[in-house]
Amino acid sequence: MPSVPVRCVTVDVALLSESGEEFDPVNLTSLVLGRSVGLVGSTAGEDRSRGGDDGVEFRLDPAAIGIEPTDTRIFAMAAAAGACHRGELLHVSGDLGVVAGALAAGCRGLWLTSDPTPSSSGLQPHEVAHRLDDLPAVIDGIEAREAEALARIGVGPHPAPWPDSDHLDPDLLRDGDRRNVVDHYRYWREEAIADDLARRAHGFHVAVENWEHDRNIGAVVRNANAFGAAGVHIVGRRRWNRRGAMATDRYLPVHHHHGVHALEVWAQGEGLALVGLDNVVGAEPLEGSVIPERCVLLLGQEGPGLSPDALAACATVLAITQFGSTRSMNAGVASGIAMYAWVRQHADPAETPR
Repeated sequence: MPSVPVRCVTVDVALLSESGEEFDPVNLTSLVLGRSVGLVGSTAGEDRSRGGDDGVEFRLDPAAIGIEPTDTRIFAMAAAAGACHRGELLHVSGDLGVVAGALAAGCRGLWLTSDPTPSSSGLQPHEVAHRLDDLPAVIDGIEAREAEALARIGVGPHPAPWPDSDHLDPDLLRDGDRRNVVDHYRYWREEAIADDLARRAHGFHVAVENWEHDRNIGAVVRNANAFGAAGVHIVGRRRWNRRGAMATDRYLPVHHHHGVHALEVWAQGEGLALVGLDNVVGAEPLEGSVIPERCVLLLGQEGPGLSPDALAACATVLAITQFGSTRSMNAGVASGIAMYAWVRQHADPAETPR
């Protein structure tokens, strides 16, 4: 599976204006061929908000929306405009403070400077270069390091002669298997892994309400795969953050229900109890409770928690005991705790694929 670590490049407009040279956006897009290009800065919005024949796909002006150029929110907006994950965005600036903002937002940062002396603040940007013309070499270096790191994951091509089995993938046998799977499933076809997991699935399902496009659902799906859930159920909006699932949704069923009532009807038909997870008044502590072996663990949104309809539908509601000031934890974390609690009560560790 090839690594594509940089999908979008954004450049600080202040850097361009300070160069003393006439800036040609077409030249910038030629330096990052095949990637989204955006401009960020106080003069970024003078011509148009998005699009154009110069190849620059978007322009963002922090001052126009009342935030500082170092604010992490501007980089989140840039990643969204560039249709990429924050970790796939490379921001280029001559201001180390702006680079720090990009790094704090989870993006990559390239510090363009003629004096790369380490800052007294101790900040270490991912990359340092002298000129914009160095961009191709910088990106090539990033991709080379990512490819090298990827090559250390998994296993290489299978030595000949290849084993003869329908569950093995000839392409993976030939090229190697770099997927995030346990060794037991190395070289297996995706369909074969899914079938084997379904055969060994536990008696619980996981459901999560998705009324506000919760970005933690990907982590819920990944946890469900790790703990052997029989399936995942998205209640509300159909769209969810598949990137966070790290491709684990390929190996287990993911169902959609328009509302809580639809989930409730489905669970009743399958003989599954709805068990809510929320720290509301009257909830029983998860640590001392017996979780039904056949159940649906139902989680709400981070912040509001389970909706009133969901609370009413649950046979029981369990709370994860907390000791800090925050009212709630995100659905990804809560789901992992709840599934681990179920596994401790009902699963046999000897059944874990090795």
